[in-house]
Amino acid sequence: MIIERPKYLQALIAAMGSDQVKVITGIRRCGKSYLVFTLFKNYLLEQGVPEGNIVEMAFDAFRNKKYRDPDVFYPYAIDRLEQAHGKRYVLLDEVQLLGDFSDVLIDLNSIEDVDVYVTGSNAKLLSRDIATEFRGRGQEIRMAPLSFSEFMSAYDGDKRDGYEEYATYGGLPAILARETPEEKVAYLKSLYDELYIRDIVDRNRVRDEGNFEMLIDILSSAIGSLTNSSRLSATFKSEKHVTIAPETVDRYLSYLTDAFLVSKAKRYDIKGKKYIGSPCKFYFSDLGLRNARMNFRQMEPTHIMENVIYNELVGRGFGVDVGVVNTAVKDARGTYRRTQLEIDFICNKGSQRLYIQSAFALENEAKAQQEERSLKKVDDSFKKVIITKEGFAPHYNEDGILMMNVYDFLLDPNSLSAL
Repeated sequence: MIIERPKYLQALIAAMGSDQVKVITGIRRCGKSYLVFTLFKNYLLEQGVPEGNIVEMAFDAFRNKKYRDPDVFYPYAIDRLEQAHGKRYVLLDEVQLLGDFSDVLIDLNSIEDVDVYVTGSNAKLLSRDIATEFRGRGQEIRMAPLSFSEFMSAYDGDKRDGYEEYATYGGLPAILARETPEEKVAYLKSLYDELYIRDIVDRNRVRDEGNFEMLIDILSSAIGSLTNSSRLSATFKSEKHVTIAPETVDRYLSYLTDAFLVSKAKRYDIKGKKYIGSPCKFYFSDLGLRNARMNFRQMEPTHIMENVIYNELVGRGFGVDVGVVNTAVKDARGTYRRTQLEIDFICNKGSQRLYIQSAFALENEAKAQQEERSLKKVDDSFKKVIITKEGFAPHYNEDGILMMNVYDFLLDPNSLSAL
C-alpha cells in the first residue's frame, strides 16, 4: 500500500543541499521511516541518483546492532561515501541509538556533496535535544499521523464512512492495513502500552507510573475542555482520592507534549490582545490512541470533531489558540453584565488570521445564533468560519461568515482560502 505524504516529501526536497542535518521527528509509527526510506529514496532514484550514492542504516534492526558503536559506523559510512562520486545521501533510522550521534552526523554532513537525513524516536530525540545536540546545525521536520485527506487516499470507501473510521481509529498508517475492528483495537492498545507509555516513563524516569497513567486517562476524557494543573490536581483528589501537586501535574503534562502525544492550545484575549495564562485545552495528536486509552468509551462526536479540526489546522501550518471575547450581555432583568465568549480556534500564519467555530450540528436558528455570537463580536476584517459535520457546499451566510462541512474542510487543503 502506497500512501503519499506530499507535504513532508516536499519539505525534504526543499531542504536538499542545506548545510544542516535534516532530522525527522514525530510520534512512533506515524510514518517517519517510510517517508525517508521509501518516498524520499524513490524520489532520489527517479532524479537519477545512483543507488550506490545512498548510504542507508536502520539502527533499530538487530542485524545492525554493531553499527550503533560510532567507532564502527563512522569508518563504514566514510568508506561507502568515498566509493561514490557526485552528490551523496546518508539516510539513517532511529539515530538516537547511535553513540555520539550528533558529532558523527555533523561531521558527515560537513563533507562536500553529502546530505544527511535522519529519523529519531520522539521520546528520545525531542525538539530541544535537536537545538542543543546539533549546536544550530540540525533542522527539524516534524511529522504527524495521516491527515484525513492522506487517510482517504488509501481508504476503500466513501468520505462519511472514512471519517467515522478516522475519528475512531485515528491516522497511524498501519491502521489501514488492519481489516477488522478487533485488529485495529489490539494494535492501538499494544502501541500505547508497550511503546508510548514505556518510552516516556523510561526517558523521564517517572517514579509514580500509576499517577502518570491516571493523568492520561483524565486528559483523554476531557478533550476540548478547559483545564489546568490545579484543576487536574483537584480531579485527582476528588475522583481518584490521590494527592498530587499541581507542579507534578505540570511536569507530567510537559512529558506528554514533548512526546507529541498531546498538544496544548492556550487562551488568547482577542480584544485585549494578550494571552490568558490559565486554563487551556489539550488535544490528542492521534484520536485512535486516545480512544484506545479510553477503551473506546466517551466517543462524544462534538469533541472528537473539534480535535480532528485542531489537528488539521496545525498540520496546515497554523499557530492555533483558543479565542476569548470579553463583552457585555443583557440579562432577563435588563441589566448588563460582563461575560466571556469563546471562539474555538484563532489561527495565525504570517499575516493571515482566521476565527473558526467547530459546530457539530446547527439544529435550529437558536443554535446557529449561539455559534455566530462570539464571531460577530470580533470587530476586525479577518475571515470567520463555522465548520459543521454535515451541510451544504461552502458558502457565506448573510452575516459574512463562511459556512462549510467538515468533509470539504478536511479534503481540500485550500478550503479556507478558496472562497
